[in-house]
Amino acid sequence: MISFLRGPVAHVGLSSCVVDVNGVGMSFWATPQTLAGLRVGEEATVHTSLVVREDSLTLFGFAAPEEREVFEVLLGVSGVGPRLALAVLAVHTPEAVRVAAHTEDAKAFTKVPGIGPKVGARLVLELKGKLVPLGSGDVHAAAPAQADAAWKPQVIAAMASLGWSEKDAASSIDKAMADAPEIAEAGSVPEILRATLRWLGQGARAVKAGARG
Repeated sequence: MISFLRGPVAHVGLSSCVVDVNGVGMSFWATPQTLAGLRVGEEATVHTSLVVREDSLTLFGFAAPEEREVFEVLLGVSGVGPRLALAVLAVHTPEAVRVAAHTEDAKAFTKVPGIGPKVGARLVLELKGKLVPLGSGDVHAAAPAQADAAWKPQVIAAMASLGWSEKDAASSIDKAMADAPEIAEAGSVPEILRATLRWLGQGARAVKAGARG
């Protein structure tokens, strides 16, 4: 089993990455959060899980071993393949998945593209007892904060690909979501991105109007 990769990053794509391990390019699939933390030419250590199929060997990479652990538990749920398990971690942090399983919050899982009510209910049923929250405090209160942590890096990465610096993107997102808390609470990455870009556009128009005045 390949449990981690270490070496300079050779390529970062939209959903995968290549790390040069002693002259061998090792490719793996990863969440936007993990990919956002990787830079071409920089040394990286990525925790990995090797999924073996009859006709393929596929690596999945994670920024932390806690993500890999939750990913591998998700693979044990009937009907959940590696791509869907990775999609869950693209929307929720590992702790948020643990909280959803522990509190039987099937609706949290239906926020993941490709998961409907039936699959959400199955996830809750099969994960109950296998995943429990690691953090302290009220697990119900922990869920909103974890949801925020899940979507923000993805929106920042999307804005960075459009030309914004990560610092400016993070600041703009915070200001836009302060004006639209209902969008932030829903946690939809495309909606949050659109709302932030609208907010930026409105700000630019206001500046131009002020200049004309």
